[in-house]
Amino acid sequence: MQGLSVRRKISPQFTSVFSLQFIHFVENCAQMTLLTSRLHQLENPCLGVDRRAELACELAKEFENKGEYEQARKALSNYWLHLGDRPNLKGLEQTTSAEILLRAGVLTSALGSTNQIANAQESAKDLISEGLTIFEAQRYKKKIAEAQTELALCYWRTGEQNEARDLLKEALSHLTTQSELKAKAVVRLAIVERVVNNYGKALRLLESHALLFQKLNNQTLKGSYHVTLGTVLENLWESKKRGDFLDRALIEYAAASYHFELAQHRTYLANVENNLGFLYFKIGQFEEAHQHLDQARRVLVTLKDLGTIAQIDETRACVFLKQGRATEAALAAHSCVRSLEKSGRHGLLAEALITHGRALARLRNYNASLAAFRRAIELSELSGNGNRAAEAALAAFQEIGENLAVVEGRKFFSGRTLSEEIQSFEHDAIKLALEHTQGSVTHAARSLGMSYQALTYMLETRHEDLLEQRTPARRRPRKQTLRTA
Repeated sequence: MQGLSVRRKISPQFTSVFSLQFIHFVENCAQMTLLTSRLHQLENPCLGVDRRAELACELAKEFENKGEYEQARKALSNYWLHLGDRPNLKGLEQTTSAEILLRAGVLTSALGSTNQIANAQESAKDLISEGLTIFEAQRYKKKIAEAQTELALCYWRTGEQNEARDLLKEALSHLTTQSELKAKAVVRLAIVERVVNNYGKALRLLESHALLFQKLNNQTLKGSYHVTLGTVLENLWESKKRGDFLDRALIEYAAASYHFELAQHRTYLANVENNLGFLYFKIGQFEEAHQHLDQARRVLVTLKDLGTIAQIDETRACVFLKQGRATEAALAAHSCVRSLEKSGRHGLLAEALITHGRALARLRNYNASLAAFRRAIELSELSGNGNRAAEAALAAFQEIGENLAVVEGRKFFSGRTLSEEIQSFEHDAIKLALEHTQGSVTHAARSLGMSYQALTYMLETRHEDLLEQRTPARRRPRKQTLRTA
């Protein structure tokens, strides 16, 4: 495969072990000096109440940047002890109170995602929104933008992509100068665009801000830029079948690993391994895929990061399906679904349900498979992700429709026959595709993986009620024939 050799030809800045160890040492010294300085300042008995709270927030933020969320929570322990509790803001000025609320909200979201805590994202939204209201009343533009950027992450985690996009665009409108905060907002907006399949838009956004990330000293943000760019390039390779996208994706993942290692962000390092596992799965190198997934899972088990472990289990289920190991795929997907049920992350749960539905269908457990697909559609529609809903409906049609002859006439949980269930899925998939393409049958057919003629036939024979959603067919002008005298 063209792209696989690239990992062995990466620029020396990513492969020099001595250079990496030296920079790692320098970075560690700088971080330890900063943390030690903040701790010493907190011990100063002459500190004012608000300055002490501000220093606690700064210390918490340093731990957040390394993915050490429990340490960050402890840094705020004088003001906020437990997830779900409201911080103690007694005696603090409004701006300081807003900062405590913001940090508590960020940590509630992060720890809730890591530990799969039900309703954690909603609690995080409430805390951040309260802080945002204070910043808005004081017209503090930078803090407004920071709160909006963090609030957007909560919405992204619950699958509400439109809300996340709106918040990030508004945040960027406040950020007129180059900064770490602007870089964070750019990365998160690119992630949202990628999730809703706007790969070209995500790529343009990242490439247009490349210089901003080059100038950063924040290794976590640098790594986030490279891993997001790598994922977008991987998606473009998959959709356009261009080998150069694959080559570039592998280079970006290597760069991401380099920066995350410097930042000592073990969770994000494991995420890169998960991405590589998924990429190798896509190109059919299953053993290498399992190796990367094994490495990621080992790290995350030590960190007790249940949320990311669930994502790795879903990736592994996809690999097992490709290998024809449906039983193992069903077990891995079921583990992922069971874990994500508690998280409130509807987008990830819908994706896992689609994989679980596919595995169950291949085990001929059609009733449970249909239930999984239906739930995936409901969750996708709930979070406004029409693409994911259409994907679930089409997957049901593809996986179970092929087996109609096996179980024709059997009644399912809805009281309908399987053929009736499949026609319902087919109707939903076509309806969503037409809505997404503004009625273009040509583009809808392409998104559904079928020919224009096949989709037109379905509309005219089985789904006549959807004909009104299509744009009127344009008549091509007849070719004029030249007459000779």
